[in-house]
Amino acid sequence: MGRWIILAACIIMQLALGGVYAWSAFVPALRKGHELHGWQAGLIFGTTILVFTLSMIVSGRSLEKTGPRWMAAAGGLIYGAGYLVAGYSPGDWGWLWLGVGVMGGIGIGMGYVCPLTTSVRWFPAHKGFVTGVAVAGFGGGAILLAEVAEILLTAGWSPLRIFRAMGFTLASIICLCALTLRFPGPPPVATTPPLHGMAVWRDPRFIRLLAGMFGGTFGGLLVIGHLKPIALVAGLSSGAGALAVSAFALGNTLGRMAWGMLHDRFGYVIIPTSMSFLAFSLLGLLDSGVAWRFVGASLVAGFGFGGCFVVFAADIAATYGVSQVARLYPKVFLAYGLAGVTGPLLGGLLYDLTGNYVAPVLTATTVAALGALVTWRLRDKPCSA
Repeated sequence: MGRWIILAACIIMQLALGGVYAWSAFVPALRKGHELHGWQAGLIFGTTILVFTLSMIVSGRSLEKTGPRWMAAAGGLIYGAGYLVAGYSPGDWGWLWLGVGVMGGIGIGMGYVCPLTTSVRWFPAHKGFVTGVAVAGFGGGAILLAEVAEILLTAGWSPLRIFRAMGFTLASIICLCALTLRFPGPPPVATTPPLHGMAVWRDPRFIRLLAGMFGGTFGGLLVIGHLKPIALVAGLSSGAGALAVSAFALGNTLGRMAWGMLHDRFGYVIIPTSMSFLAFSLLGLLDSGVAWRFVGASLVAGFGFGGCFVVFAADIAATYGVSQVARLYPKVFLAYGLAGVTGPLLGGLLYDLTGNYVAPVLTATTVAALGALVTWRLRDKPCSA
């Protein structure tokens, strides 16, 4: 029973951390009330993802020494403090960037690696499924926050007031969940000899994961960072845009579980399959003249995007061993960080240049498709070390 309580705490913690994906729900109000440009809004979101990634690498190296409990609690406090900095600021871009982008990213990185690694340790026989369930909360958090944000914004709350409430509430939830986290025992023995130094960066098995992670998350993050504005530019209502954000997050949540189970059953081939699915599904956002079609396309795109956060972690566990997840997965996440700072920023720049989101969506589709191609071409490459 103890491991199921830990898994539940992991999911709840990820729900709190996953509120970052609801960022686009605040963008229109921040543009109107604080004169944010498209590229500035994209850069705040992108900075969150980049700092999240870098923080996760440092945290992954220290996790065995500190344990998941205290690292997760520290991450929750920093995460909440970041939203408080943004919420109590005058709303200038620099303060939003510091609070949500930098401090929020640090807190997410410290928190995210803890439930991911802990859940895999407790359920080693079901790596893909448990990884998917654990990180599903990260996608589901955006569903809750996007809906709550839309209700509060409609009721007259300012984004800064919502950020203040988020800071106190989310930090409390994460710290309470952190108290339950612990590893089941000594780290399991690696199934393959661990790669050290530069050897891992020369391993084709690792390179294909980097390429896949970048391609898939570039496409997905470009879209989710601007999803509500995409709907508004297409002539849809603010409510439809918020519903699309929730639909994307729901698809993301379901996709994490589904692709994880499929990886357990079919193995590596699910990686290029899930990425190809994502690339084609993003094209559905161009058919955005009708609300229900746009919301449906967002749901399907989110389902494809969800695979990025389970198939790569599951493949590391299957290829290198469960004990290597905390050390190697944050390195793969570097590609996610690069995608996070380039995808949303490029999407905002292309919108500023063209006045619509056709070019951003086509760019997202192309990069995701290229990532799928690389992962397929390198599918049978052996270790080069």
